[in-house]
Amino acid sequence: MGEYHCQAINMKKTTTRKIPATMATQHPDHAGKPYWHTESFIPAVAEARECFLCFSDLGISEYKWDWEGKLVDEAVLERLLGEQYQYFKKRPIGKEKFLTFRLPNPKVETEFRMSRALMGILSAAGLAKQVGLHSPPLFEVILPMTESAEEMIDIQEAFREIAGLKHPLNKFEKEILSHIQIIPLFESVDTIIRSDKILEKYLNLHKKKFGFTPEYIRPYVARSDPALNSGIVPTILAIKIALSHYKDFEKKHNIKLYPVVGVGTLPFRGSLNPLCPQDFIAEYQGIRTAIVQSAFRYDFPLPQVKKAIKLLELNLPKGQAQNVSKEEEKELADIIKHFEKPYQETIEKLAPIINRVAGFLPKRRERVQHIGLFGYSRGIGKVKLPRAISFTAALYSLGVPPELIGTGRGIAYAKKYGKIHLAEKYYVSLKKDLCKAGRFLYRQGLIELAQKSAAFKGALKDVEEIENYLGKPLGPQTFDELEHNILSARIHQNLSGNKNLTPYIEQSAILRHSMG
Repeated sequence: MGEYHCQAINMKKTTTRKIPATMATQHPDHAGKPYWHTESFIPAVAEARECFLCFSDLGISEYKWDWEGKLVDEAVLERLLGEQYQYFKKRPIGKEKFLTFRLPNPKVETEFRMSRALMGILSAAGLAKQVGLHSPPLFEVILPMTESAEEMIDIQEAFREIAGLKHPLNKFEKEILSHIQIIPLFESVDTIIRSDKILEKYLNLHKKKFGFTPEYIRPYVARSDPALNSGIVPTILAIKIALSHYKDFEKKHNIKLYPVVGVGTLPFRGSLNPLCPQDFIAEYQGIRTAIVQSAFRYDFPLPQVKKAIKLLELNLPKGQAQNVSKEEEKELADIIKHFEKPYQETIEKLAPIINRVAGFLPKRRERVQHIGLFGYSRGIGKVKLPRAISFTAALYSLGVPPELIGTGRGIAYAKKYGKIHLAEKYYVSLKKDLCKAGRFLYRQGLIELAQKSAAFKGALKDVEEIENYLGKPLGPQTFDELEHNILSARIHQNLSGNKNLTPYIEQSAILRHSMG
């Protein structure tokens, strides 16, 4: 666990900050029942208990308390400290264990949710002090969909104004917490690639507005949403470019960056699972904090989950990002473009069937209506797709894993122009991930869909190109994967009618150890 001195909480003194290697989240991607719960659905009122168990039972260092797009228990700190006081007295929140709010982005959600989250952070400082625990327990927030430095500064200015309210009833501990730290979450391929420029402007604005420079930043690169928007290969190559930029940024500005990556268990969403965490560690050298979502925690044997978390905690701090040269970056930009184009063109046309299947997904968390990120113009109107978990689940349920879409045609281009080795250099697990995803291909269903749809015909072409690249056929190899194929067939058979697809979708998710 890396430690260093920073002016993170109180600007008048230097404190020691531990950087977590693992962060549990409330992403609803699990298929089966959590080991501590009686059903697969996790209500908001149970999430405080879940948070405690992630800390105490699984050994995770940080828990993301999600205000974005879902219902949230606003009394989380009171519940944790009230029910587990002795535990947190020994392992204080904000020092040994970390509770980090993901704020609602004011661009897409109402401002009152933001205000409630910020007020809760301020109140937490007073509560912790009152009961004799480390204060402030909360001092850092995640800003989703960050696209500019100004957005980050706006949150910090709003927090300072709230903390500085003058009234006899306002007893916020502003001498403990008057400034909040921002973890910017970058969620598109283009934004990830240029995220160092956003951070550079942020440093300048921060110095101008607040009179000091932050001593560290935790840039957070998404994996699921950029993959949904641009495909798997462009997303991973963009992250590798960003990690290289971050290394240069540290040297130029003499400031530490501790990158976070938001990953799920299936290859399309990050390929982090308890069965092979070493593959993830090798692929994401330079990442300091890995997201540990619900499927990782609940869809695999508990001993393997705990062992994998220990491995991540031990090894992630040691990794060093690959250096991407300027010449290579130009070549990677070209590769990204030629993988992204066939993917986007195909997905745009598959939107109706994806949305139809996604409508049958069983609920796993209490969500509020949320605007999807996928929405690029194509002539008339915009394509609307579900969130990344539902998107991935729908395509896996159909037996057409999204990892394959656009990738085959991208590989054909890269091979033709001698660029495949560069793609493999920076996407180390390319072949391995394609093999994993390909085990859930329902070939007959794809062939039948391709006879009716040019978009699915493109996806079938992708499969052929990938098989040519790998030198072997895709398809199920185990009993569970064969059973998954049978369930995909049943989903295809019932697509045209009014039959309920949910039981088939749920059973197939359990077989692949993740909803999506």
